[in-house]
Amino acid sequence: MKKITLFSDGSSLGNPGPGGYGTIIRYKDHEKLLSGGEVHTTNNRMELRGVIEGIKVLKEP
Repeated sequence: MKKITLFSDGSSLGNPGPGGYGTIIRYKDHEKLLSGGEVHTTNNRMELRGVIEGIKVLKEP
């Protein structure tokens, strides 16, 4: 079984307000950075969005 490490964080300025997320995926010596945001969101949505976007880029279950 392959092992990846996924780090994620998200926040918003106000709740709701503008927000964003950042995600790092590591596999062996490879690293992929993801980020994004929304104009009107909550901190909880951005926290979860970071994890979801990280899982979406995986090529295997």
